Amino acid sequence: MTIVYALVSRQKTVLAEHTATSVTGNFPTVTRVLLAKIPPHDGRQIYNYDDYVFHYVVENGICFLCMSDEKNRHRVPFALLQEIKDLFTHKYGLEVPQRAIAFSLNDEFSRTLQDRMDYYNSAGANVDSLSQVKNQIESVKENMVQNIEQVLERGEKIELLVDKTDRLNQQAFIFERSGRELKRAMWWRNARWAVFLVVAGGFAIFFVAGLVCGFDFHRCKAH
Repeated sequence: MTIVYALVSRQKTVLAEHTATSVTGNFPTVTRVLLAKIPPHDGRQIYNYDDYVFHYVVENGICFLCMSDEKNRHRVPFALLQEIKDLFTHKYGLEVPQRAIAFSLNDEFSRTLQDRMDYYNSAGANVDSLSQVKNQIESVKENMVQNIEQVLERGEKIELLVDKTDRLNQQAFIFERSGRELKRAMWWRNARWAVFLVVAGGFAIFFVAGLVCGFDFHRCKAH
């Protein structure tokens, strides 16, 4: 696969572009027609033109576009566009591209386009494989983060359970102590009532006996 053309534009205003010297064609003319159809909002898309494929990414109103000669391979062109976008944003920020006139950034950035196109054209399948590895690594990282979050959530739940268990143990201890104190208080109350009843019963017997026999028991002695 060969990437034969790349550009950076603000809608239809081309800020920088580069065409590979090994190919010829009216790519810039076709690109100008295509730029008029690309919506300004953020996104990415693919267009087929004869034996070529246009890939583009739009972000913050700036379009990053390239054209390749193979229809069934898209990761390498999009990897190129992602790197071009990062380099362009790092170099010019967000404000400069919004007010730059046509081709005002071409002298500087066309060399960057050429360098990155040469790299991705030579790396080819290795870049594609690297993209797959990066995607796998990102997937593993996401799974690890999710697993860590789940472990942390379980840890928090375990801590809450331990706290609840401690509180229940404390409440059980307080309840047991209160129960013992209540039992002891009930025993003393019952004991006091028993003593009172014994004393009252003894006094009642003595009083009845006094009425019958006299309080000095002389009547009972006479009999």
